[in-house]
Amino acid sequence: MRPLVILLSLLWMLAASAPAEAMNARQKLRLEQVQNAWSSALRWSDYEGAWQLVDPAERAARPLTELELERYRQLQVSSYREGGSGELEDGRVVRDVEVGVINRHTQAERIIRFQERWRWDREARRWWQDGRLPDFWAGE
Repeated sequence: MRPLVILLSLLWMLAASAPAEAMNARQKLRLEQVQNAWSSALRWSDYEGAWQLVDPAERAARPLTELELERYRQLQVSSYREGGSGELEDGRVVRDVEVGVINRHTQAERIIRFQERWRWDREARRWWQDGRLPDFWAGE
């Protein structure tokens, strides 16, 4: 009788852990989907579309001004390369990115490196870009 109780206990624990693993798989799939949407928006210089993937709390706290948007519209993304990624202790995911941008007026190209941060929103059941649009003018 005792081996049967142990076996049933192990099976119950295994069954209880399966939804947690499935959730992680769903979260990873959703992260991949939103990262693809983000990178596509930036590759096509669709800054308004990328802005919609930024955490709503950040968008409300620091809205994108028309002047900032006009600055972004002066840039054409020429390349977007994804680097390594990892998970932080608080559950956020970071990904290194290298982006080539061309100023439409001067035709000068430069390469910008930055780190994307993604946060899982349990209530909305989705990932958000945890920050703002990339600062393509860093150091200028």
